[in-house]
Amino acid sequence: MMKNKPNTFLKNKMISTFLGLLVTAVFLSACSSTKETVKKPHVVFVIGDEEYRSEESMPMLAKILKRELDADISLCYSVDSTGTIDPNRLDHIQGLEALQTADLMVMFARFRALPENEAKYITDYAESGKPMVGFRTATHTFFYKDSSMMHLNNEWPAKVFGQQWITHHGHFADGHGELTSVSILPEAETPILNGVEPFDAFSWLYHVDGGDWKLSGDSKPFLEGRSLRSNHEKNGKLDKFPLTNPVAWTKSYTGTSGKKARVFFTTLGHPYDFKNENMRKLAINGMYWALGKESEIPEEGVNVDFEGSYDPNNSGFGDKFKPGLKPIIIN
Repeated sequence: MMKNKPNTFLKNKMISTFLGLLVTAVFLSACSSTKETVKKPHVVFVIGDEEYRSEESMPMLAKILKRELDADISLCYSVDSTGTIDPNRLDHIQGLEALQTADLMVMFARFRALPENEAKYITDYAESGKPMVGFRTATHTFFYKDSSMMHLNNEWPAKVFGQQWITHHGHFADGHGELTSVSILPEAETPILNGVEPFDAFSWLYHVDGGDWKLSGDSKPFLEGRSLRSNHEKNGKLDKFPLTNPVAWTKSYTGTSGKKARVFFTTLGHPYDFKNENMRKLAINGMYWALGKESEIPEEGVNVDFEGSYDPNNSGFGDKFKPGLKPIIIN
């Protein structure tokens, strides 16, 4: 009988070791599962606009999003052959392949004529069913003269973001005074509005709804703008282009994947608008909502204090942008 004791001890030790390994495996599996659950969202900003200094406003928003959401950030700019940011270059945005792993695309581009392979990164993403956020000129992201690509000029932004480029009420001394009074629609109910109060914007009012035009799909406006100065009023065209119009809405877009994407859009986006805390809350809250993180938006809105400084150039064409800017990496 004494001879069997070592075998029993050995068996017990083996069982104990096995159970220990099993517990460790379960623990590691649980950790791995938890790690997947809290995976950082990858947010890609597509920046290519020669009028509104998106090369300054979008990195500013990206820094806030990185700080508050711990998101992985990719910034894709229009650059010249030396890698310097050049908003006037219409045929190239670097780094768009980042959209292949993106969880959110943020679009602020204007009248781009990108090569087909670059444009495809954007359109493929839109068809994926993943969320999108668009600012101002994303209603006219593309401008092609080639008939094979012209559907991207008007048809694409209308179905994806809710509307194409139509008209606006006029510039009137850009950056030297607010041109649109922004108010909350009475029936509006969305966490994107958390902490957002009515404010006056430097953006002149875009026409997107009314007269011969309607927002597309299931667009639900929640902010309205009233033009404070209007060429259309001066020219007696308010029947077609009224003084009030939606300036922010949510919608869905179902592409070829069959998945319904969340879309947040605002026609605001003058560089000076983003100096206003309400505009920054609108933008960042909208990104949270698009990512399905509306439950994480505080009642007072996401903290949108600047991460560093924000002193953008005024809007304008030509050489109005800051020369010599290099793309930044937000870690």
